[in-house]
Amino acid sequence: MSNIHEIEGWIDRVQEEIIDPERKIIDPHHHLWRGPEDPPGIKDTYRYLLEDLWRDTSSGHNIKKTVYIDCGQEYYQEGPDAFKPVGETEFVVGIAKEAKKDLSQAQIEGIIGHVDMMLGDSAKEVLEVHIEKGEGLFRGIRHSGGWDADERVKNAHSEPTESIYLEDAFQRGLEQLVKLDLVFDTWHYHNQIKDLTILATELPDLRIVHDHFGGPLGIGPYEGKQEAIFGQWKEDTARLAECPNVYAKLGGLAMPVNGWKWHKRDLPVSSDELVTTHEEYYKHTIEIFGVDRCMFESNFPVDKQSISYHVLWNAFKKMTKSFNEDDKESLFYRTAKEFYSL
Repeated sequence: MSNIHEIEGWIDRVQEEIIDPERKIIDPHHHLWRGPEDPPGIKDTYRYLLEDLWRDTSSGHNIKKTVYIDCGQEYYQEGPDAFKPVGETEFVVGIAKEAKKDLSQAQIEGIIGHVDMMLGDSAKEVLEVHIEKGEGLFRGIRHSGGWDADERVKNAHSEPTESIYLEDAFQRGLEQLVKLDLVFDTWHYHNQIKDLTILATELPDLRIVHDHFGGPLGIGPYEGKQEAIFGQWKEDTARLAECPNVYAKLGGLAMPVNGWKWHKRDLPVSSDELVTTHEEYYKHTIEIFGVDRCMFESNFPVDKQSISYHVLWNAFKKMTKSFNEDDKESLFYRTAKEFYSL
């Protein structure tokens, strides 16, 4: 993640008139982090906190609610390792309370934290503490499965095994989510979508959301191979969509890991260019999942390395300009509201 000030100075070089500014939006995928205090005195290096989130959500679109997604922040420093991720939930609850002081701004109304699903049945004890500390905001967990054999591809921060979705202990952990009426956010790479399909079939009562199109890679051994990968991705995603318990988030495709190299340009990407480059991913996913199982997401501030917040949502609106009003309501607001019980 780049220095927040370097991003702010660069990202503002592309400005666009806001499309359909009154449309209500739920952003179901963003992160927050304090950032390291190194070098001394520069506490906001890599920072993305409430004021930074609000700078983006108030940049022109009508963002009403958001959902925070795990990113390994503010874990407890002491106590049993299994319970340390609860610190992240407490961290976000504090920020959500701070947000309530200004109800004219976007409100954080859901939290997806982290529990090690390899705990199996014991995961339930940790989930119950998350629920308690979440004060009504805790909605489920993400245990990222992103893994690749090539060292040029960074594996997920939760240090997954190669086939973690198929591990018996992992699936027993996920069963605890079902018992507690919680959801499972995923993050993996395109060559792991088949594993998620197996998991979703074996746990049909588990509500799953497929983040970031399943992470089509474009770096390391996958650099320059987007077109070849796209064909297999289409097939694998279509099979996944046959599982009625799986929903899809539409976004998170502008990260450096996707290989478009937009973060290295003199100018950030425009909404027209994002539509031209990525529209096939979006339209295929909407077609196979249906609007009632799809929701647009920002994945900020990670995607902010390539595109600004207002330009990104403009792109989403351009992609759906021919959709009817009810379908737009689902994609921008209703699906997220119902899936996360906001």
